[in-house]
Amino acid sequence: MTKAAFIGLGVMGYPMAGHMAAKGHDVTVYNRTITKAEKWATEHGGSAADTPAAAAAGADVVCACVGNDDDLRSVVYGDDGILAGMKAGAVFVDHTTASADVAREVAEKAAEMGLRFVDGPVSGGQAGAENGVLTVMCGGEQGAFDDAKPVMDCYAQAVTLLGPVGSGQLCKMVNQICIAGLVQGLAEGINFGTKAGLDMKKVVEVISKGAAQSWQMENRANTMIDDQFEFGFAVDWMRKDLGICLQEANNNGARLPVTALVDQFYAAVQAQGGNRWDTSSLLRNLTK
Repeated sequence: MTKAAFIGLGVMGYPMAGHMAAKGHDVTVYNRTITKAEKWATEHGGSAADTPAAAAAGADVVCACVGNDDDLRSVVYGDDGILAGMKAGAVFVDHTTASADVAREVAEKAAEMGLRFVDGPVSGGQAGAENGVLTVMCGGEQGAFDDAKPVMDCYAQAVTLLGPVGSGQLCKMVNQICIAGLVQGLAEGINFGTKAGLDMKKVVEVISKGAAQSWQMENRANTMIDDQFEFGFAVDWMRKDLGICLQEANNNGARLPVTALVDQFYAAVQAQGGNRWDTSSLLRNLTK
């Protein structure tokens, strides 16, 4: 059993922390809304703390999953922050999808305090978190990764160290770049087939057995055909992620023409009021 902490109990963090407790770890949680932390503690038998520092106190592994770079800084720094509460030698694993720059920044601050850091953004969405089958993309030192991996294994089906700090965030950017193009292609294919008079559910059943198959097709095609988007990974979150990708590309010289275009397509979905719609709502740009 590991003494652990989890900071941020959103749609991802809440079940992730739950899997940690279910696997026998001693878990203390913190959430900006304390009632949510107390509810989690009641359900899972752990403890709720009123500051990130209090949650992190005495923990061997501290995990966080918040919204963006600024949200991460708000729970990491200061007298009430995660780093202030951690004991020497402990490992801080950040599951936030954020920039590689902030990962390196936090790692440097942690090292100055005798602490270790791993950036570990995740893929798999809310369903992956709830079912404990996330993919975790990690950056950091081997020793820190090895010590934190048994905790991450509680909610993941794949946990991989890709290189030094920042590598996890860079890998997540690749993930989001690939997803953006896939979803737009799927939206165009469904719209084309519908206009051509095809039974698109039958079409998807056929082509999902061939080279066009993807996670997006398997999990989103039928809901797209049914015009259902009030669930899943929100457009606002995807635009945040694509913004990170485009900024990093601006820094490293990579060309992302399709990603930049799809980002603007998501802006058009937001203009329709679809900020919280699932990312598969790109179809709405073609049908409404």
